[in-house]
Amino acid sequence: MPSPFDDLLQQIPVGDIAKQVGIDPSVAESAIAQILPTLVGGMAANAQDSKGADSLTKALASHQNKLGSHKSVKDIDTDDGDKIVSHVFGSKKNDVVKAVSDTKGVTQDIIAKILPIVAPIVLAWIANQFFGGDKGTSTTKSSGKSQSSSGGIGDLLGGLLGGMAGGNSSGGGDLLGGLLGGLLGGKN
Repeated sequence: MPSPFDDLLQQIPVGDIAKQVGIDPSVAESAIAQILPTLVGGMAANAQDSKGADSLTKALASHQNKLGSHKSVKDIDTDDGDKIVSHVFGSKKNDVVKAVSDTKGVTQDIIAKILPIVAPIVLAWIANQFFGGDKGTSTTKSSGKSQSSSGGIGDLLGGLLGGMAGGNSSGGGDLLGGLLGGLLGGKN
């Protein structure tokens, strides 16, 4: 059974992203593997308070059932991706880009270009996990209201992070501990 990380990674058009950014697919895959736990971790940090959880739940609702629409890079709204990244990391966005790029030879420029491409896909995938949609279906498990107020979104993201840290070899777990603890720790 694939891990949540593997499932999410399969939704991302790595080859298209590599072509768009002008890098080798293995570099793109490495960058994406570094970005995913950091992006999800940032969302989890924001969801620790009720205002952040409510905001994230609204964003998830607007991205529900859009996963199938991200089949290639040209289908992805990178302006939306920039907004997502800005909401997740706030004023720490550049610090996050720098910290994530310090591993495996992936440059800050590559991370900065890939983040807004990957963010809408990640949000759509998480929305489908949270609300129960699946690649274009409109099955809804919850309105999100009760789940966000009871910690449902935080629980989902925490479980996803646990699966990423334990289920991939990218070092995402180590990166998460240091990066998010230092940069986003003010959200406690």
